[in-house]
Amino acid sequence: MEYVRLGSTGLKVSRICLGMMSYGDPARGSEWILDEEAAEPIVRKAAEAGVTFFDTADTYSAGSSEEVTGRLLQRIFAQRDDYVLATKVFFPVGPGSRKGGAANDRGLSRKHIMSAIDASLRRLGTDYVDLYQIHRWDPDTPIEETMQALHDVVRAGKARYLGASSMSAWQFAKAQHIAETNGWTKFASMQNHYNLLYREEEREMVPLCLDQGVGMIPWSPLARGLLARAGRQEERGTARAGSDPRIGALYGDAENDSQILDRVAEVARERGVAPASVALSWLLRQPGVAAPIIGATRAGHVDDAVAAVEVDLTDKEVGFLAEPYRPRAVAL
Repeated sequence: MEYVRLGSTGLKVSRICLGMMSYGDPARGSEWILDEEAAEPIVRKAAEAGVTFFDTADTYSAGSSEEVTGRLLQRIFAQRDDYVLATKVFFPVGPGSRKGGAANDRGLSRKHIMSAIDASLRRLGTDYVDLYQIHRWDPDTPIEETMQALHDVVRAGKARYLGASSMSAWQFAKAQHIAETNGWTKFASMQNHYNLLYREEEREMVPLCLDQGVGMIPWSPLARGLLARAGRQEERGTARAGSDPRIGALYGDAENDSQILDRVAEVARERGVAPASVALSWLLRQPGVAAPIIGATRAGHVDDAVAAVEVDLTDKEVGFLAEPYRPRAVAL
């Protein structure tokens, strides 16, 4: 495993981040969620391979992802400083709030942020998170209110660094400017949607992050598993892939997607590695990318992701994989 700084900070993270959305209580989430017992060998395998970076969110499985994440990491690692823990705030937590039962259990108001960080820390069983991220942009709350509240979370010692997730580049630039102008904590990372099948981030967000020294930790680096199954579409996908309504919305250009998948499969065959390893290796080669966030519901998913760090694609292979891409609609 390799370790890099997260953007321009001094925080070191493993080049693969394990996304914990797949773990929690199936009764409080989706049918593809793994419970704690099923998740432990996968998380332990990742840790043994050198993964020290773990990402979750308060909304995943109505909070149970944080609960399982906290217990697993405490059992697997000797001490808290041995791993980097990230979580997120914005979406409502629990079925009641999703039905409108709690108007303030959502968004990025000061009220919600202050309540959410304390609730996350309780569920995670820790005094602080290393990275506290806003899950989306909140159009209903002044960004000044959000950035000051997040700064106060850092000052209180409840978070070490701040991060953001999918939004427009102008929104991210505005938030960073507000923080800098007021002497508040700026975002150190951007968790954006970025992979071989979706590269619209390269137009504005990637250049902005590179200019500002912000580390990128892309979500869905394997395009909901499509890149992992390149060249072997007949293979049964995961339970999540079979019930994911967003796949069509995010990756709707079937002809162009097929061209890219064919090239991923070709490079994978030539190198004798899994398609997932090739796709992740391509992403790891992109400027500013610190650690793609991978989901794993099988041990083999971890193996393929870790192997990607050792796959040193040539410039020719990188260009070959990227060449067919056609612009598509922005999907946050």
